[in-house]
Amino acid sequence: MSGAILVIGGGLAGSEAAWQAARAGVPVILHEMRPIRPTAAHQTAGLAELVCSNSFRSDDAEHNAVGLLHEEMRRLGSLIMTAADAHRVPAGGALAVDRDGFSAAVEATLLSHPLVTLVREEVAGLPPPDWDSVIVATGPLTSPALADAVGALTGAESLAFFDAIAPIVVKDSIDFAKAWFQSRYDKGGGTDYINLALDRVQYDSFVDAVLAGERHKPKDWETTPYFEGCLPIEAMAERGRRTLQFGPMKPVGLTNPHTPGMRPNAVVQLRQDNALGTLYNMVGFQTTLKHGEQTRIFRTLPGLENAEFARLGGMHRNTFLNSPRLLDGSLRLKARPGLRFAGQITGCEGYVESAGIGLLAGRFAAAERLGRQATLPPITTALGALLGHITGGARAETFQPMNVTFGLFPDLPGVVDERGRPARGRDRKRFYAVRARADLAAWIAAEAPLAAQ
Repeated sequence: MSGAILVIGGGLAGSEAAWQAARAGVPVILHEMRPIRPTAAHQTAGLAELVCSNSFRSDDAEHNAVGLLHEEMRRLGSLIMTAADAHRVPAGGALAVDRDGFSAAVEATLLSHPLVTLVREEVAGLPPPDWDSVIVATGPLTSPALADAVGALTGAESLAFFDAIAPIVVKDSIDFAKAWFQSRYDKGGGTDYINLALDRVQYDSFVDAVLAGERHKPKDWETTPYFEGCLPIEAMAERGRRTLQFGPMKPVGLTNPHTPGMRPNAVVQLRQDNALGTLYNMVGFQTTLKHGEQTRIFRTLPGLENAEFARLGGMHRNTFLNSPRLLDGSLRLKARPGLRFAGQITGCEGYVESAGIGLLAGRFAAAERLGRQATLPPITTALGALLGHITGGARAETFQPMNVTFGLFPDLPGVVDERGRPARGRDRKRFYAVRARADLAAWIAAEAPLAAQ
């Protein structure tokens, strides 16, 4: 149908997408199936309901990628950030909100816009072809009928229904006085993996810690079955103390150059996770351990004592696309360009990340409808780095949902601190933020018709 943009899903991403398109002057029809069809997680029929935490995490725009994303979205007139700021509650350096007030503000603002129409009904399947501009923002609890239709269009193997997430480590935080590059039996390029060697004492201590670690207890709607090829490391350890040595930590085909002549008792391998080569995932280390436990236990591994984790492990219910394979750079489905996707279904994690991708989807769809060329945000910004990761920067073969992190940003070679040394830690993050602000300002100036005034 010409004219209006159809947005399916009234969560954070869908609400933000609808707002961005409407404020650009394009009519929007927003479909939300609640309360006609409830979900297992939502408690209300309100738009932008916060299902889990009421925290938008760090609001530090100088040293935290999430805080930087907050700032970028504010500068682009984000409805989600405006409502969050208006209904914030004390939370130290984090941005936390009164969830009822926040949801009510988002809904009231959207419904007051003359170009937004809210329809309360389920979209049971893909919209007909005459809807030539559609944004699907249905989140991790997409209705079965719509999920089946998307799966039929994209191929069943390209739509996942649960996360089996291995932790991701920022490469620059690994100690290469202990780690080394090598593939098993020097296959492939011979240096495709980063390796961490453990002796017998270290391995036994690690297994003890994993077995004793506190685990996440999923809600009923989150529960997913374990598959033999995708067991959490703690489930493997429970089968026997040497199970991990014959699984993801097998030491065969590797030689530690730091201890020549001594065969490792066990080895943790990390595999490159993004095209930039800044992130490495811990192979086979999906886990239900709580995040604090993961950080504590994994930093006992040789070479990860000071590790910075771009993502921690998990296993839970989540519907998401293999976006690097299926979506183009402006979030359109390659198999049907009239369909865009936004929010968690694209493979981003977190309230703000979901809303940020919704913001971009709404802007891209509006630009197209207005006959303008949609331009992508610079990859040096938080929005651009997250978009680039899910639409091609991540490896399609190992793609899993991701939060925004400075590990997604292109490197900053040559930056130094006040002592003239290579900038690291907080200093380096500050340089990333400075570059991001400058590049976002230039992009906003070029995108003036759609930018916040």
